Amino acid sequence: MTGSLYIVSTPIGNPDDLSLRAISMLKTVAVIAAEDPRCTQALLARHGITTPLTSYHNDNKEEKIPVLIQRMKEGQSVALVADAGTPAIVDPGTLFIREALRQGIPVVTVPGPSALLAALSVSGFPSDAFVFAGPLPQQSAVRCALLRTLRAERRTVVCFESPRRLPATLQALRTELGNRRIAIACNLTTPQEQWIRGTIDEIVRTKTAHTIQGELTVVVEGARRQTRGKQKKN
Repeated sequence: MTGSLYIVSTPIGNPDDLSLRAISMLKTVAVIAAEDPRCTQALLARHGITTPLTSYHNDNKEEKIPVLIQRMKEGQSVALVADAGTPAIVDPGTLFIREALRQGIPVVTVPGPSALLAALSVSGFPSDAFVFAGPLPQQSAVRCALLRTLRAERRTVVCFESPRRLPATLQALRTELGNRRIAIACNLTTPQEQWIRGTIDEIVRTKTAHTIQGELTVVVEGARRQTRGKQKKN
C-alpha cells in the first residue's frame, strides 16, 4: 500500500500551538521532511516526538523529492513541515506536493498556524476577501511596480517583509498606494509580539518602524471606493 504525504502546519512562534492531530501525525509517520531540521528538532523535543528528520529545502529539493517519493511508494508516510506555519506558503513545498500528486500519492493536510491569517484576523481591516502579495520583491523598481498594480485594489492586502527593508517598503507603499492605514505584526504568538498600527505617515513620523525586529506581516487597507481608479496621495 502506498504511503501518504502529510502537509503539517507548525507554530509560527508559540510552540504550544502545535495541534493534537499534528503531534499524533508527526509521531506516526516514517520521516519528517523539514526545511531546517535544527529548527524543527527543538519543536519535536518539546512534544516528545522522536520521528527521524531529513532536510528538504530549496538547495536540495530536486534530489530529495525522488527519494521521498520512493519511500511513500514503498508504503512509508512522510510529513512535510516548514520552519514555521503552513508548508507551501512561501517555501519549497509546492514542487514536492505537485510531484506526489502526479505520482498518485495521497496528499493530506494537517492545518494549523499561519502568520498570514493570524495577522489578517486581528488587523481590523475587512477579511472577507483579501490579496496575499507574498514577500515583496527586494529590488526597489520591481517592488514599486508590483504595488502599482494594487493601487485600485479594494480588498485588504497582506505581505511579508523583513525589518531591514521595512522603511523602504513603507516609502514604496506611500508612493504607490497613498497614505493608507496599515497594521504591522511582529513575532506573532510569542512573548515579544508587537503591533504597529496607523497611517503610513504616522508610522514614518514616529520612527517606530526603525525599532521593530523579528518576522513581519504587513496588512494594508484596501483602496476606498471614492479613490478607485486613481489612488489619492494625501
